[in-house]
Amino acid sequence: MRALRRTETPWPVVLAALAIIVGGTAVCGPQQEAGRRGAVVTNEPTWEAQRRRMVSRQIEARGISDPAVLAAMIAVPRHRFVPDDLRSHAYDDGPLPIGDGQTISQPYIVGLMTELVRPKPGMKVLEVGTGSGYQAAVLSRCVAEVDTIEVRAALGDRAGQVLRELGYTNVRLRVGDGYDGWPERAPFDAVIITAAPPRIPRPLLDQLKVGGRLVAPVGDRSWGQELVVMTRTETGFTRHRVIPVQFVPMIGKASEGAAPAP
Repeated sequence: MRALRRTETPWPVVLAALAIIVGGTAVCGPQQEAGRRGAVVTNEPTWEAQRRRMVSRQIEARGISDPAVLAAMIAVPRHRFVPDDLRSHAYDDGPLPIGDGQTISQPYIVGLMTELVRPKPGMKVLEVGTGSGYQAAVLSRCVAEVDTIEVRAALGDRAGQVLRELGYTNVRLRVGDGYDGWPERAPFDAVIITAAPPRIPRPLLDQLKVGGRLVAPVGDRSWGQELVVMTRTETGFTRHRVIPVQFVPMIGKASEGAAPAP
């Protein structure tokens, strides 16, 4: 496959998940103990060098400052979560196709969404949309437990295999529709959605603890999507708009007219 130049447009499926970057936020969260975060794989020194360069130029340079998030993105071998024929592009500044019409998100977006969770040791986080497993791996190095749901069985099986091979034992994965969340594992300190529903599913909000945060791209491609943070309070929810984005749509009940959040 011909290598992409920076001035060339990637595949159409890649564009479907490319975020329109207009800003970022900076919050702080402590770093979890190394022994609880999964294996660090650096089979070749060049991979680690590429990760450090990615974090410096794509993540820190755009305002991500949480030490735990930066350390996680340096440690997690992103190239293990992309198809073999695209590994040379694993640390490029953009998303990549992973099969079934899905993508692994742009590194900056992974960093931003992780930071918006405000990760801390001891937290339990639900991810809806496992995809490649990369976002779950990054989260797992910042929190105690990650429960992740993937609606596509082939992607879920592949992600589970990679996560097991890399030793991320604090990630629990199941295949299914993420619209209803994971009630038997609730409540969660945070929820992160990695595909865009037209509106945030009410069950996911209901499974948040008071003070918990839900981070998600919301909207439709025809009129636009935005990354939002919903925070549960004693009396309801607050909503914070972050940046415009463009993600693949959330399928299943979310696209079939199930009752949305108010």
